[in-house]
Amino acid sequence: MLDFFRNINPIVAALIGTGFTYILTMAGSALVFPFKKINQKVLNGMLGFSAGVMIAASFWSLLNPGILLAEDLGMTPWLPAVIGFLSGGIFLLVVDRVLPHIHMESNHKEGVKTSWQRSVLLVLAITLHNIPEGLAVGVAFGAAAAGLPGATVGAAIALAIGIGIQNFPEGAAVSIPLRREGMKRGKAFMIGQYSGIVEPVAGVAGAALAISMQNILPYALAFAAGAMIYVVIEELIPESQMLKNTKIATIGAMIGFSVMMLLDVALG
Repeated sequence: MLDFFRNINPIVAALIGTGFTYILTMAGSALVFPFKKINQKVLNGMLGFSAGVMIAASFWSLLNPGILLAEDLGMTPWLPAVIGFLSGGIFLLVVDRVLPHIHMESNHKEGVKTSWQRSVLLVLAITLHNIPEGLAVGVAFGAAAAGLPGATVGAAIALAIGIGIQNFPEGAAVSIPLRREGMKRGKAFMIGQYSGIVEPVAGVAGAALAISMQNILPYALAFAAGAMIYVVIEELIPESQMLKNTKIATIGAMIGFSVMMLLDVALG
């Protein structure tokens, strides 16, 4: 598998990697057909798992390679990491304030005022959530293709697998609660799988950016990491703490972190 990805165009590799993450999102969303409800503890564990994967990916697959790249390029190693990381969080903060959207467990509309339907606002919220994931995978493949130290095809594949694994429960965490609220299965499935469509687009853009502008790669990797951590703190962790007993979500996060760390170390 490693040789296959080494020998193809990095943009195609990014498209395949993010296509995989989208397919797993779709598969998770399809659980709405056999199930109408999902136990809140299970849902919280899924969200915690996703948070753990994203936290681990932010360091092992993005920040650490970015620091190594910056050092190899003669930059002050910590500077691109700090600037990129904070820029990623600030970017999502600004978009979060402007883009109309609504979160799963809330009826409070965020962003600019609009009369759009709740389902449309949910899709926008999910899209905002998934942009940094696709961008991260694309940048990782582009950095590996550029042959820069600290960036390998194995690490990019590990990131795609990790993001894909956590997208499966995320897809279910979107579609099944919508079904529980009375939405038809087909519509709930469509909204759930929409969450993954943006990832291939962001992945291709990230790979193209990484190939054409190698000097900003350390910043781009840290930017993706900052955006992912913003999502974890802003959305995943609060939504996983919906019960008084938060241990399920905490255990899920620990398992998710361990799985992503294992993938990255084993393949990277």
